Amino acid sequence: MEKLHQIQNISLTIEERDITTREDWFAAYEYEIPVLLQKLPTGEEKPIPRPSPRASVKQLEQILNNLK
Repeated sequence: MEKLHQIQNISLTIEERDITTREDWFAAYEYEIPVLLQKLPTGEEKPIPRPSPRASVKQLEQILNNLK
């Protein structure tokens, strides 16, 4: 989260979710924290491959730029 908040060149909406509050989230994401999703214009959510915890802010920015 710290690194995502540092990204400057992309407009991001960050929503933090506690997976323990919903059984379906917990079942889907128990071993995949953090989960990044791209919200599509249709309202659907598309998972973004989990970046390495060692990725720099610049690398995260590049990953997110490639989603456009």
